[in-house]
Amino acid sequence: MTTSEHLQGILDTLPNKPGCYIMKNSTGDVIYVGKAINLRNRVRSYFHESADHDQKTRQLVRQIADIEWIVVGSELEALILEMNLIKKHRPRFNIRLKDDKRYPYIKVHWADAFPKVTVTRQMVDDGSRYFGPYTSVWAVHQTLDILRRIFPYLTCDRQITGTDPRPCLYYDIKLCSGPCIGAVDQAAYRRMMDDLCLFLQGQTDPIVTRLREEMEQAAGELRFERAAAIRDQINAIDRVVEKQKVVSSEKIDSDVIAMARADGEACVQIFFIRAGKLIGREYFILEGTAEAADGEIIAQFVKQFYSEAATIPGEVLLPNEVEEVQIISQWLNSRRGCNKVELTVPRQGTAQELVQMATENATETLRALRTQWEADTNRQTQALAELQQALALPEPPNRIECYDISNTQGTASVGSMVVFEQGVPAKKHYRRFNIQSVSGPDDFASMEEVLTRRFKRWQTLLEQTQQAPGSKVDESFSRLPDLLIVDGGTGQLGRAVAVLEQFHLTSQVPVVGLAKQQEELFLPGKRESILLPRHSQGLYLIQRIRDEAHRFAITAHRSKRTKLGLASRLETIPGIGPARRKALLMKFGSIEAIRQASVEELTQVPGITPELAESIKAGLE
Repeated sequence: MTTSEHLQGILDTLPNKPGCYIMKNSTGDVIYVGKAINLRNRVRSYFHESADHDQKTRQLVRQIADIEWIVVGSELEALILEMNLIKKHRPRFNIRLKDDKRYPYIKVHWADAFPKVTVTRQMVDDGSRYFGPYTSVWAVHQTLDILRRIFPYLTCDRQITGTDPRPCLYYDIKLCSGPCIGAVDQAAYRRMMDDLCLFLQGQTDPIVTRLREEMEQAAGELRFERAAAIRDQINAIDRVVEKQKVVSSEKIDSDVIAMARADGEACVQIFFIRAGKLIGREYFILEGTAEAADGEIIAQFVKQFYSEAATIPGEVLLPNEVEEVQIISQWLNSRRGCNKVELTVPRQGTAQELVQMATENATETLRALRTQWEADTNRQTQALAELQQALALPEPPNRIECYDISNTQGTASVGSMVVFEQGVPAKKHYRRFNIQSVSGPDDFASMEEVLTRRFKRWQTLLEQTQQAPGSKVDESFSRLPDLLIVDGGTGQLGRAVAVLEQFHLTSQVPVVGLAKQQEELFLPGKRESILLPRHSQGLYLIQRIRDEAHRFAITAHRSKRTKLGLASRLETIPGIGPARRKALLMKFGSIEAIRQASVEELTQVPGITPELAESIKAGLE
């Protein structure tokens, strides 16, 4: 790997201190933010020739044009700074919450004499009490509607004197307690709002206990109207509490976090357990997760969520171990004050069951979201129409094919072909290509090989149908795409055009190159790239197709790399060549199954003698 003189100068001057590093591309955009205990060692590791980076990291390194760093005093300070920088810049190579807007909170204006309740997207240190974040504004307003019926708080802007001659309509319909006319004094109103806050925290038992005492006292004093009002309030609370699932006999406060992943997308589900009851749940979609380990995704979610969360419980249940658990715990403890926060991965019992339940909910949520997209024909129609207009196509591209290449320094190289029809993945038409004619990391030549093989198959099938009309053919290759996308810039596009010219298809198959850096579309013979509007459905569809091709290529590459590793391990054993290796794998299916097999079972494979079986057992220990 060659490093520019500018970058080398930066790498030579990095300090051996904790801090954050900010990586930028050639246009000055922040593309990655990281933290390190030792900035010099961590940043230089990206540029080591021997480093076995994943595909995402290799793409990142290729785009780095400049690096800045900020020295801090401790690892904890580095973690906090990293979170703030990710929130500010939203770098494309970082794992991050998908929505770039702030999530809504319920705000109780506690500094006011008569606190009101509003919805806000920003927490400020103004003496107010905050609850959230929530993912849905609609859900927030539904919650407020319930709250107002139980705790009839103020919504008007009038000056509260207690001497107004008449109340507003809300008092008459029991949606306001009427402090304006003195129907409730300041102390009683604030006590009601304190109950509202406890209710939002899931602490309903103390509220009900006190209200029952007040109801009995009012009845004893013959204030039956007041007693009836308190009774109705208790009944309303009970109706809400009945819908809350009791998940633990121990009245604990916990957040339960779980995750589901599919096709490069990650959905994190969080359950809020208060006093042993499930009082609410939220889900969050994360970006930049395609090649990240589960533990890394969970760690990033915990940091980003609790940097915005209004409350932090004493216990957070996780589905996976995270590498940064100690420093994250230290940070959460500092945010919660003197009360300790425990990050736990439960292995059994009720806690483990809660994580499993959250996982199942995350899976269903992710499936529903993906189904929603696939069922939204209007959005797909709009996306295809936008692509037709932007690319000057004769009609909306019904069938879109996208190609990508994945390898590790030129080894186990694989090409992917994904197909979208009417804006929806047609997975039965997906195909993988093991690169055969290219040695070394040459993505251009690999792309040319894949496309050549794809259209050679089309040509063969075309001749077959002409010779035998009505014969069954592979529709993955027999149909030409209405739009061909190659993952890459002008280099990959040039190879694609050459292949189309070879098969005389340049007038039949429109082709574009998609550059990852700025989501640019390149057309043959055009120097200027096309940039679709940032929030257009056409761009979103293009990104989904590209990401799917990337995911499919990486999956195939990893599978091939695993098989190569397995094969090489077997073939290091004297007496095991390709034929016997194949026979063993056909019989047992995996190297682990071979390792666990007995000598007697191994000798059942043709060509495996007892002596060779003993060698296999010894070689795989």
